[in-house]
Amino acid sequence: MNELSEFRRLRADAPLPDADRLAAPRARLTAVVQQETRLERAALPRRRMVLIGAATAGALAVTAGIVATLPDDTTRVSAGEGPQVLSAGASADALELAAATVEKRHGTEPGPKQWVYEKSTVFVQGKPQSSEEWTRWDGTGHANLPGIPPAGDISDFDPDELQVWYGPNQEEKWKKERYDDRSQRQFYRFLATLPSDPDRMMKRIRQEHAIDSVKGETRAQRDWREIDVLYRSVLIPPKVQAGLFRALAKIPGARVTTGVKDPLGRPAIGVSVTYAGKTPSGWQGKQEIFFDPESYAYLGQTRDDGQIVSARGAWGVVNKPGARP
Repeated sequence: MNELSEFRRLRADAPLPDADRLAAPRARLTAVVQQETRLERAALPRRRMVLIGAATAGALAVTAGIVATLPDDTTRVSAGEGPQVLSAGASADALELAAATVEKRHGTEPGPKQWVYEKSTVFVQGKPQSSEEWTRWDGTGHANLPGIPPAGDISDFDPDELQVWYGPNQEEKWKKERYDDRSQRQFYRFLATLPSDPDRMMKRIRQEHAIDSVKGETRAQRDWREIDVLYRSVLIPPKVQAGLFRALAKIPGARVTTGVKDPLGRPAIGVSVTYAGKTPSGWQGKQEIFFDPESYAYLGQTRDDGQIVSARGAWGVVNKPGARP
């Protein structure tokens, strides 16, 4: 199954972004790319200028479904031109286009007895390890493949057997004990209360989300960590997805790279920051989050320090553990 195709089919009833809503960021992004092309024209020989300009136009097409017209050149460029790092201005406008696209969708909350499914892959010393998880929406159940071996004798343990756990009402426990592990439903509803303005949204997230602050960390570094964690949530309300894209655009040094591939080799766009030195939270080097270039769905992330290389292979809402979208 092509999970991204299925995702787009399931969203087929969602209204397309309003043309007027997309017109302004589209025009700004086109203008920025054309300006960068003119600068390249002034600095480089003609043949080199055309190659760089074409790559930039290809990146623009991948990012937002736009075809830019280069000066003295009306050729449409395919998406196969390779990675292209956009400037700060073009990155901000690309992220605004992503935000304007996703915020027009309708988010539907699952029923309390439904299950959120996720297939993920992590890379350990370069080797992929995949697993599947099912989490009941109200927090009373969890299932996984492969199963987790129990303590003690594991002679009859079968990792290929679906392992299902049911427990007490997680939401009631959270209310009484105020511990960090919210149910999927609680977390989704928390996100749904966030203001759409990215500055006010990030302020609420810093106040109420579960990750701890780190002494000496800048607000931009904290916001990147918050966003990095939030995107690992399988279901995020559309207005919050839009707010997160706009919040990324406000982080100094954040750049969009088009024409890249995610850790599973799928076409993607990347949003990254790079830390020359180790941050107070211990992060260093390039930190990149990958999105599908058409739906802007989260695909995975990498860190140069090797701590995390992960990808989301499939996801959705199902009616029982073991079922797949």
